[in-house]
Order: sequence, then C-alpha cells, then structure tokens
Amino acid sequence: TELLTQATWKFSSASAGGTDITAQVDACYKDNIITFNASGGTGNVNEATNVCSPSTAGNFTWAFQNSETELNISATLFPGGSGVINVISLTETTLVVSQVMTIPPFPPTNVQVTLVH
Repeated sequence: TELLTQATWKFSSASAGGTDITAQVDACYKDNIITFNASGGTGNVNEATNVCSPSTAGNFTWAFQNSETELNISATLFPGGSGVINVISLTETTLVVSQVMTIPPFPPTNVQVTLVH
C-alpha cells in the first residue's frame, strides 16, 4: 500500500502479447494522472490535457486481493479492460500491471501496462 499510494502514477508504456503497442494507445490515456489514496481505499483519475470521449476522469475505490497480486478497482483504467488488474511488479518508481482486454476487432489479449511516478 505504501508503494502504491506514495505518489501519482502516469502511463509509460504498453505491450500486448509481447509486442510494444505504446504508439497505439490513445493520447487521452497517456497523460492521465492516477492517484491511489492510502486512507479509505479511494482513488482518482485526472484526465490532464487530453480528455477522452467519453471522459475517464473520476473517483474510484480500490483494494488489493489475492495476497496483493491483484488490484480490484471500481473503474476501468483502460478501454476494453475490467476492474481486476494483475500486479506484475510494484517498486518505488514503477507499477507494472496486466489484464486481458477486449479491443475490437481483436480477440481478448493479455495487455501489460507500465505506470511511473
């Protein structure tokens, strides 16, 4: 919890099936600022300069589950995903998560996203 909540997070990169897809991620997600608050398990997505349509900004609740290997978030942080995110690694500067996303016209694919402070 301390590592997750010590500062805000911002998109760094993404890959699908081992292929870098960072360039294909919409700019409106790349500049989002994600905050996880320590007290109360709440958080917020701030859209910053590039606003998605529909907007992804707003508050959410979150909790670790499965021995802190998953984050259960009440909102989807990326299109085609769900609220349960696998935590691959979490350090003082980097959060790497993954989940199966469905982004038409492609079949469900495991997408890994790296967030940084």
